[in-house]
Amino acid sequence: MKAALLTLLALLVAGVTGGVGFIASGAYDISANVQHTQPVYSLLELTMQRSVKRRAESVAVPALNGPGLVERGGLCFRDKCLQCHGGPGVAQGEIGRSMQPLPGPLVDSAARWRSAELYWITRNGIKMSGMPAWQHRLSDDDLWALVAFMEKLPRLTPAQFATLTGPQLPGHCEAPASAAARPADAERGRVALTQYACNACHRIPGVTGSDVHVGPPLAGIAGRGLIAGSLPNTPETMQRWLRDPKSVDPHTAMPDMRVGENDARDIAAYLATLH
Repeated sequence: MKAALLTLLALLVAGVTGGVGFIASGAYDISANVQHTQPVYSLLELTMQRSVKRRAESVAVPALNGPGLVERGGLCFRDKCLQCHGGPGVAQGEIGRSMQPLPGPLVDSAARWRSAELYWITRNGIKMSGMPAWQHRLSDDDLWALVAFMEKLPRLTPAQFATLTGPQLPGHCEAPASAAARPADAERGRVALTQYACNACHRIPGVTGSDVHVGPPLAGIAGRGLIAGSLPNTPETMQRWLRDPKSVDPHTAMPDMRVGENDARDIAAYLATLH
């Protein structure tokens, strides 16, 4: 027994040492011009599939045959999905065609995923793939409209697809500006910080990201007296700063990230915990 344990320990140490050495060597080519090997790709895909299926089990699927639902989904597909996934008779945009792993067509998505799973993927996104979490930019009704449209997608001809997604269609698929207010949720705010790319410029405690120095680090921001050097640091002024920074400081380099009202409330709640 002792010899077996020592052997397992030696194998574990050798494996860790080999893995660290492989990473340190830079031998793995991360260029988008070089695909993953098939075993690596298949392992990542299987991991994603099993993760989605597990987390979508509790999703309750509403009726997806309501009037205008598919048409609304087509509008959302045009505005949010077409550039990466394409459709019948329509290629992806340049970015979608160039991404690795490739965000493939969704024509057969209804054959591969249940409705609850399509909703979960669309709502939560897939990390390390470029697939965003649309819950921060689309209403729940629009997320389900997208699912209804994707379920119909395999039966659409190129002409029918063009009718439902064409540039001639009026309106845009955006989250309502006056979404029903709800209580602030600091944990949702922590997630929202990543979905509005705040960690691309700021180091934020509790949020994974690179060691960036574009904007000031947000550690201790709850204890700072002023926001942007001019406004008192209150939840209300923080929300205003997040939603419309140039109204606070016209010369600021802080961009307007189009943060929704509820998301701004959640983000402000999380920042208030960073003492």
